[in-house]
Amino acid sequence: MSDSENDVLGVSEDLVPPAVIKSAGDSEVDFDGLVSPPLRLHEDLKNGCGGQLWPAGMVLSKYMLRKHRDDLVGKEIVELGAGGGLVGLAVALGCKTSKTLHITDQLPMFDLMKQNISLNGLSSRVAASIYDWGAPPPPNIPFHPDIILAADCVYFEPAFPLLQQTLKDLIGEKTVCYFCFKKRRRADLQFMKVARKMFNVREVDDDPDKEVYSRENLFL
Repeated sequence: MSDSENDVLGVSEDLVPPAVIKSAGDSEVDFDGLVSPPLRLHEDLKNGCGGQLWPAGMVLSKYMLRKHRDDLVGKEIVELGAGGGLVGLAVALGCKTSKTLHITDQLPMFDLMKQNISLNGLSSRVAASIYDWGAPPPPNIPFHPDIILAADCVYFEPAFPLLQQTLKDLIGEKTVCYFCFKKRRRADLQFMKVARKMFNVREVDDDPDKEVYSRENLFL
């Protein structure tokens, strides 16, 4: 699992512009030329904030495309809190994978996940599942997968124990969780403080964009 709780150089939330709330519609994202053709993503907030593209998802997607494009063949991969499926779909589209990649979220995001899988012609390689944090893992996703992807899952403090339980359920001895989040409040670092007691956590230090996104209170 990858992260940092060092807030010494953090930028005040007041200085970080909020994400623009978009109307429902389709976007194309090529992650600075890392995927071609671009990923197509339908964004729709009618069933929750997960229906929009968020900065932590962009950071994690670009990192996986840059650093893990060729080493995911044969890996079992699960995305948590996928929203519309940005990260998982980017990995499926731009990285060499051979097993079904599973993107998961709660019921309100299920149709949007399926729509975005179809938009990108990935129905044979990506599967969407409903997964409520804290509940037993769905039987159709891998037990102790090789890779867990999680972007912007730290946003609602009452859900922190549920997410921690889900990570505990899924992370096995050989599991690597790539975890990216934006610190919006002090409690977000408390989440990581607990996570550090549960898992072997280290900050990603080989991302060329790290200096840029760190100024926006984004951690990987």
